[in-house]
Amino acid sequence: MFIETFIGRLKSDADKIVGLKSIAAYRSGLDINTNVTKKEAEEGLVEVLCAGNPVRITNKNFIDYIFTCSLEVALHFDLPMQIHTGFGDKDLDLRLSNPLHLRNILEDKRFSKCRLVLLHASYPFSKEASYLASVYPQVYLDFGLAVPKLSTHGMISSVKELLELAPLKKVMFSTDGCTFPEAFYLGAKKAREVIFTVLNDACIDGDLSVPEAVEAAKDIFAENAKQFYKINVAAKSLDSKNALSPNFVKIETNSSQDLTLVRIIWVDASGQHRCRVVPEKRFRDVVKKNGVGLTVACMGMSSAVDGPADETNLSGVGEIRLMPDLSTKWKIPWSRQDEMVLADMHLKPGEAWEYCPREALRRVSKVLKDEFNLEMNAGFENEFYLLKSVVREGKEQWVPLDKTHYCSTAGFDAASPILREVIAALQSLNITVEQVHAEAGKGQFEMALGYTACTNAADNLVFTREVIRAVARKHGLLATFVPKYMLDDIGSGSHVHISLSKNGENIFMASDGSSQHGMSTDGEQFMAGVLSHLPSILAFTAPVPNSYDRIQPNTWSGAYQCWGKENREAPLRTACPPGVPDGFVSNFEIKSFDGCANPYLGLASIIASGIDGLRRHLSLPEPIDTNPHSLEAELQRLPKSLSESVEALQKDKVLKDLIGEKLLVAIKGIRKADVKYYSENKDEYKELIHHY
Repeated sequence: MFIETFIGRLKSDADKIVGLKSIAAYRSGLDINTNVTKKEAEEGLVEVLCAGNPVRITNKNFIDYIFTCSLEVALHFDLPMQIHTGFGDKDLDLRLSNPLHLRNILEDKRFSKCRLVLLHASYPFSKEASYLASVYPQVYLDFGLAVPKLSTHGMISSVKELLELAPLKKVMFSTDGCTFPEAFYLGAKKAREVIFTVLNDACIDGDLSVPEAVEAAKDIFAENAKQFYKINVAAKSLDSKNALSPNFVKIETNSSQDLTLVRIIWVDASGQHRCRVVPEKRFRDVVKKNGVGLTVACMGMSSAVDGPADETNLSGVGEIRLMPDLSTKWKIPWSRQDEMVLADMHLKPGEAWEYCPREALRRVSKVLKDEFNLEMNAGFENEFYLLKSVVREGKEQWVPLDKTHYCSTAGFDAASPILREVIAALQSLNITVEQVHAEAGKGQFEMALGYTACTNAADNLVFTREVIRAVARKHGLLATFVPKYMLDDIGSGSHVHISLSKNGENIFMASDGSSQHGMSTDGEQFMAGVLSHLPSILAFTAPVPNSYDRIQPNTWSGAYQCWGKENREAPLRTACPPGVPDGFVSNFEIKSFDGCANPYLGLASIIASGIDGLRRHLSLPEPIDTNPHSLEAELQRLPKSLSESVEALQKDKVLKDLIGEKLLVAIKGIRKADVKYYSENKDEYKELIHHY
């Protein structure tokens, strides 16, 4: 009679609900006996009724029978069953709430199509729950209560464990708010923070792409539950005055502090960082799919003039799309309410523009990969000056932060607050800083970045420059990467270390002692190609006339076309860092690369030159083991001016074929415009500190 009444009530309400829920785990545990007999259930009911009031049902046979009857109703009406698992009320026996006890239910063919939701992340059995969801198609997961009940670390840990095996389409969130309304708010707030952390880590580790992570967040917070519970939720707008409380007070919400702006950043052919900025809502609704419009003239601008240079074949006629690369989207460390993202240049969404620097680097990288199964890795050293403003005779001047020498501890102390903030900001962007020290110039510092795939290295260099300049501005200083901001002081470079990898292994180093130079055949041929094309490479890596004020003999900048082993006066230096066996080299350094260079174009020119070396099986000459300037009569001097490097580039058919003729025409036009401008305006190089 009880069972008939119970099932009758369930069926009468079946069209008014979206699911059933069981707290059997609280009472007798999850080891449900699906074959309990009706007689055993009747005896259990007698025990319950004889207990008197208040009634607390704990008889296992009776509970198991009710549970299986409820599953049959759920199956008949296609309703899911939520099952409490893991931690909960204090009267629960945690040992019996492990979801692995549900095997009898999961293996029973009668209930194989009954959808089950394991609640509360099954904590502390989250891994077990994840396993069940991966093995049994009827098992889904919900991590309500675990968020926000656990510590922040516990919340993140349990959600990560849920996602270790469980498909993303089977994980859901509910606030499980109870007792007080703030629980709903707190649960929703903390859940978003936790999911962001978990998915962000998954993107960094390479488990998910950014678009996949965005889709996963939508699924976890809405789409999975809507489909699972068959809820038809239509977006509703707040209709009218009638929907508002009579006590409604209008609150101003468009505060500038609440507004999120997204910077869409690109680096032009003259190496300057530029950006378009849009409100976050427009970015989300329009820009991330369709980009923002940009005149083609932006890839024809010189370092001095915001207009297309002659001979670039670019003008104010025509438009491209700046398409954000969502894998590079970050919160801005020095302006936490805002975001930034690097952009590709497309003719239309999905169709790359041949002038795009990032695409040029991808293009030559693909040739290197397709022809030789090789990838180039890079690590940049950033040299820069920190300058402070002083007023002398009524005019503003920028002077060095200090006057200390190379690797000075006092110099580091002077800039320590800035450098600490820079390193912390870079760590928040997942950029590794390996070393920092005071350089030889007055107020000059160097920051070495971690080694990574060349496309990532270029992205990291752009963000690093942004961070250093922004943090310096915050402290009332100006950071500049100009090659020679003062002609009578040390220059600043952006030296880059290069190696080759095959199937994830560095193959630049010789596999045995047979190589006379300590490098592999591929490594030598690649480096020989770079050495042979170095005069034309300079048009990319030393792109302004001021660059050649830096590339002088006896300044460790590499003025002659040669290479050497650990020779810092050579433009190409093979390196044997700690841990590498004696006589072997792991990479080579290019010293003729400075902070005015577009890193994508600079690296693209290096790869193109290396490809030529591999194709022609070039060999290196003997290394120079002394100051090249002492062999001035025997060695070829590298271009002494931008004009000479442009002339070399004009004759370089290899770079034209690999990088693209149209892009090279634009670059040569920009370089010629800079040569003309600075030859006619001798002191204008001093303004470059505001551009780079």
